[in-house]
Amino acid sequence: MADRITVIGWDGTPLTEAAAAALAAATLVAGAPYQLNALPVPAAAERIALGSVELAARRMAEHRGAVVVVAEGDPGFFGVVRTLRRPEYGLELEVLPAVSSVAAAFARAGMPWEDAQVVSTHGGRLRRAANVCRAHSKVAVLTSPDAGPSELALMLRGVHRTFVVCEALGTEDEDVTVLTSDRVPDHDWREPNVVLVIGGNAQTQAVDAPSGWLAGRPVGYPAAERGWALPGDAYDGESAQTLSPQARAVVLARLGPGPGDLVWNVGAGSGALAVETARFGAAVVAVEADAATCARIAVNARRYGVEVETAAGQPPEVLGGLPEPDAVVVEHGGAEVVAAVLTRRPGRLVALARTLGEAEAIRSVVAAAGYQVEGALLQSAPLTVDGGLTIGPGESSVLLWAEPSA
Repeated sequence: MADRITVIGWDGTPLTEAAAAALAAATLVAGAPYQLNALPVPAAAERIALGSVELAARRMAEHRGAVVVVAEGDPGFFGVVRTLRRPEYGLELEVLPAVSSVAAAFARAGMPWEDAQVVSTHGGRLRRAANVCRAHSKVAVLTSPDAGPSELALMLRGVHRTFVVCEALGTEDEDVTVLTSDRVPDHDWREPNVVLVIGGNAQTQAVDAPSGWLAGRPVGYPAAERGWALPGDAYDGESAQTLSPQARAVVLARLGPGPGDLVWNVGAGSGALAVETARFGAAVVAVEADAATCARIAVNARRYGVEVETAAGQPPEVLGGLPEPDAVVVEHGGAEVVAAVLTRRPGRLVALARTLGEAEAIRSVVAAAGYQVEGALLQSAPLTVDGGLTIGPGESSVLLWAEPSA
C-alpha cells in the first residue's frame, strides 16, 4: 500500500503550504487532465488521469511511495473521498480541502445557500436531480459530462426557473452565465460546471428573509402546521368528494414520497393530498379538470410553502404531456383512468374507489397490467370530546395499492 495518500482539494487558487509540500513529495499523482497540466507535478511522478476512481484506487493500493489525489474544491463533498475510503481498498487518507464548487457558485451569485438543496447528476441521476429542481426553489446541481445544463433544462421543460451556470470555477476560463431555463439548451457548455437552479413559488427569495436553522431546508422551516393529514378545513376548496384526513394519512404511507420522486395526483380536488405529498420533498403534478380548481390547488400549495405543478384537463388525454412518474395516486377517475396511468409504468400506484364494484374493476385492471395488488377498507368517524365523547358521521373509502410484480 502507498506510504501516504493525500487528497488535495483545488479551487484554482494557489495551493496551501501543506498541499504544495505534499504534491512536491509525491511519486504518484492522480487528477483530471487539466489539473495535472496546471499544477507543479514532479517530473518523475507517475500520473493517472482520474476517469475511473475505482481503477485509480487499486493502483494506489499497489503503489509504494507518496500518493496525491487532486480533486475539485472539497473532495469530501460529492467527491472522491467516499470512494477512496471503501474498505476493500484499505487506504488511509489525509484530506486537504478547498472551497467547494457549490460554495463558490453561490458566492459568485451573491446568494446565501444554507437553505439550498444540493444534488448530483452523476451515475444516471439526471431525472431525480430534475425532480428536486421541480420541488424546490433553490438547488445546486453538480453536473456530469452526459447530464449537464442543457440536459437538465430539457428535463424541466415547462417549469420556469432561472439557471446560473458556473463554468470552470477557479480557473482563468471561469465564466458565470444567468439565463432562463428555456434558453439554456441553446448554448454549448464547458466542463466542469455547476448549475444553480433558482425560482418557483414555494419560498420567498427576499434578501431580508430571516436565516433558517437547518441546512437544506427553506427559510422558516418547519411550517407552523407540523405533521401531515391536516384537517379538511386547512385547505381551500374542500368538497364532499375529498379524502378524509385519516384516509390521506394511509395514502401517504403507501405512496412513500421523498426527494427525487415525481408523483402524479390525478383527480386532486382541493390539492390537500398533493400539498402533503410535496411536504415530504417530492415533486408533484396535480391533475384536475378545470383551470379554476387548479388555481385553488396553487393557492393551497403557496400557503404551505411547497411547489405543486398543476395540469388542467381530462384524463386520460391530459396525462400524455406529463413527465414520467415514480408514483401515482388516483383520487377520482376509476378503472379507466387507472388503466391509462399504468401505461406509464409507475413504480407505485395508489387508487381510491367509492364502491366495492369500482374497487374490483380497478383491481382487475391493475392485476392485468402485471402489478401486485393489495387493499383495505378504511372507515373513520370523528369524535367530539367536549362534554364527553360523541361519535360523528362516519366515512369509508376503499384503498388499493400496487407495485410491479417481481
